[in-house]
Amino acid sequence: MTTTVADVSEEGTDSPYALSHLDALESEAVHIFREVAGEFERPVILFSGGKDSIVMLHLALKAFAPAPVPFSLLHVDTGHNFPEVLEYRDRTVKKHGLRLHVASVQDYIDRGALKERPDGTRNPLQTVPLTEKIQAERFDAVFGGGRRDEEKARAKERVFSLRDEFSQWDPRRQRPELWNLYNGRHAPGEHVRVFPLSNWTELDVWQYIAREGIELPEIYFAHEREVFQRAGMWLTAGEWGGPKETETVETRLVRYRTVGDMSCTGAVDSDATTLDAVITEIAASRLTERGATRADDKMSEAAMEDRKREGYF
Repeated sequence: MTTTVADVSEEGTDSPYALSHLDALESEAVHIFREVAGEFERPVILFSGGKDSIVMLHLALKAFAPAPVPFSLLHVDTGHNFPEVLEYRDRTVKKHGLRLHVASVQDYIDRGALKERPDGTRNPLQTVPLTEKIQAERFDAVFGGGRRDEEKARAKERVFSLRDEFSQWDPRRQRPELWNLYNGRHAPGEHVRVFPLSNWTELDVWQYIAREGIELPEIYFAHEREVFQRAGMWLTAGEWGGPKETETVETRLVRYRTVGDMSCTGAVDSDATTLDAVITEIAASRLTERGATRADDKMSEAAMEDRKREGYF
């Protein structure tokens, strides 16, 4: 009997082999992790303690269970990270017995290799510590949690994204990716950035977190926080340089959709304290998480692409 479109309900076919969209995304990501393990010698996972890197690590654990994850972790610490996220990062590393490499922006500032920006944000300063750490440790594949729905520069990047010997990204060197065939070939000194969550959306990530019962840092859920408004965003008051004399601190009920530096990541007004409430909120949103909450993406029309060309995530 032939199954027609009319026979297929929103739940899919009755076939025991039918996959939900989350199962299909998970299967694709697991395949990517295993492909990298087979093709590369020294892969590493970028892990900041944000929701996308948490899901990425969860998928890696699934991909190789019951064996340990054959990759170490890498975090570029700007010194302006949320304390709750750093605590989660360290606890997770200890729980799974993983090795964590840390590239510190503060170390580069202390020795004069980088200078503080006038606006106080250190997010754009991550590129040099990241690229030099990759070179020093000879990492040939670097997993990132970037998704195509986040931002237009990320939308045109491949799952396997070739970077030259300076870690720079050239869109003209993008390779075709047919079906699930990935080309990991690279010259000595080059490496490949790998994005297992490329085809996921923010809503997919949250639905998967709910399905898998994945723990997150508490800042992803509504809580009271002292914030001030700058450029239309609610930023956290802190030692990084905010607020200015003309900016007023107030206590609001907020949560974070994405986690970067305190200096450039805006909170959103929210009363969502549970996973179901967050999912409902995201489903109704008409702004992407980065478009709504990331000041570092508003520096220019091509801010993200410019940074990616220099070696950014």
